Amino acid sequence: MPKTLAYIALWMMLAMAVGYWTTPTAGWVLLTAGLSLMVLASGRQLTQIRKWVTDFSASPPASVGPWDEIIAPIYREIRRNSAHIKELDQHIDNIMLAAEALPDGAITLDADMMVTWCNKTACAHTGLDLQKDRNYSIFNILRSPEFNKYARQSTWPEPMLLHHTAHDHVERALQLQLTRYGADQYLVVTRDVTQVEKLETTRKDFVANVSHELRTPLTVLSGFLETLHDIPREEISDEQRKHYLDLMMQQASRMQAIVADLLTLSTLESSPTQAGEPVHMKEVIDRALEQAKLLSAGQHVFVENIADDLYIKGIETELASAVSNLLTNAIRYTPKDGTITTSWYLTESGLACYSVQDTGIGIAAQDIPRLTERFYRVDRGRSRATGGTGLGLAITKHVAMRHNAELHIQSRIGAGSIFSLEFPASRVMTPPSP
Repeated sequence: MPKTLAYIALWMMLAMAVGYWTTPTAGWVLLTAGLSLMVLASGRQLTQIRKWVTDFSASPPASVGPWDEIIAPIYREIRRNSAHIKELDQHIDNIMLAAEALPDGAITLDADMMVTWCNKTACAHTGLDLQKDRNYSIFNILRSPEFNKYARQSTWPEPMLLHHTAHDHVERALQLQLTRYGADQYLVVTRDVTQVEKLETTRKDFVANVSHELRTPLTVLSGFLETLHDIPREEISDEQRKHYLDLMMQQASRMQAIVADLLTLSTLESSPTQAGEPVHMKEVIDRALEQAKLLSAGQHVFVENIADDLYIKGIETELASAVSNLLTNAIRYTPKDGTITTSWYLTESGLACYSVQDTGIGIAAQDIPRLTERFYRVDRGRSRATGGTGLGLAITKHVAMRHNAELHIQSRIGAGSIFSLEFPASRVMTPPSP
């Protein structure tokens, strides 16, 4: 503006000088022409400015005379604000990406509990489809009286546990936490605790089963000890006393077997997996068969198909436990004069397979998936009668896992069973050089 005033003053002085030296009319003509040119120039500059303000992302006009002093700071501020907005947009994008990557589900609700946004994890947990369910009530998604009661509270100091089945028809145990944020907005955080719940149930079952399994022999021991302690010695014959002591020894041995298997299982679960050394499986299987035949006491027919030159890389003590467990189970559940076939061979696909086939009582299809659970028994009475601890197949499964092997079970009621361990080709070895 000062420059413009200076230009007008200078032009007026020039016009006055021309009017003084020539005629006044010439001076006025010169002044009018100068002011007209300035008005036209200003109009052109305003047109450039008006065009620029319709698109602030473009650069301002190169030169607009006195307007440069006004436009320059405005343009600098616009550039700073644009950079700041771009940075904020990037920050928001990063936050949204982080929210999508959260292992927990997140659902945002408005003041009326309508869904405004959710991440992919929440979609998987609850079955939400954001495109369809946006602006719909959360109570239409989580149709549960328990959640309705929980959400209607004024505060939510503790999360709630909800069993919910989404569109994939899989029932999940969800831990939900509702909290306020912003102005009358709500956040629902979902966490899938299905596996945790299963583990907790397994833990409780395990403790209950151990207590139950140890209680029975302890009760027998306690009963006989009280009998021997309270009844005078002369009132019990030597034969009765020996019978009581034999029964007590059987129950003590049973408890020792349970504790030994528990320790074996604990070691397998807690110790790091080792590559192992070449194991001559024929020797391991032969030793297990000797023990099995002693346990059978001539009541079963044994058939052996054992490859002599088939070695695998592993831990011999663990493999011996798995081999022995499968043979022992076959003996316990195969009636007298039944046949037990033990095989160790290389399959056509290059896998090393150890299998035990019996002609025993068989297993119902619904029981097969649970056989490797600790203390799971199809027939508890028969298992105790045959002396099983209920941990043999659980141990075998862990040995298989530690050797990259798979445990397969095939069985039908009344038609016997086949238990097999298949070791990958990477574990198969040729006999070591002498």
